[in-house]
Amino acid sequence: MDELQLFRGDTVLLKGKRRKETVCIVLSDDTCPDEKIRMNRVVRNNLRVRLSDVVSVQPCPDVKYGKRIHVLPIDDTVEGLTGNLFEVYLKPYFLEAYRPIHKDDAFVVRGGMRAVEFKVVETDPTPYCIVAPDTVIHCEGDPIKRE
Repeated sequence: MDELQLFRGDTVLLKGKRRKETVCIVLSDDTCPDEKIRMNRVVRNNLRVRLSDVVSVQPCPDVKYGKRIHVLPIDDTVEGLTGNLFEVYLKPYFLEAYRPIHKDDAFVVRGGMRAVEFKVVETDPTPYCIVAPDTVIHCEGDPIKRE
């Protein structure tokens, strides 16, 4: 982190396989060696990488707050689910969290007794932004098929 001049809370652009990329927030971990990074399964899936694969890390200080984003649930995670997905899943997930998202990312939200996976269809500004309290979150539309 020192070599890349990154600090806790900074935003980075991670690049994986097949020109896939996503944005993340940096956290420090003293138990992780300098030449390695830790990322969760959702980030690994978005980058199409497995454990021990090589990814590139670039500082990305100019990530803007989003005006609006459009996310849709993935069809096999909402089978038999009724009710308002926004109120139960999306609102608590993004509330006061300032989460960075990238177009085409998928993310899992747990709530209401089960987990639902969503995909980012569009962001404004594109291709990535930070979801702030005044970002408008659209989730209208039919669930999409898993890739």
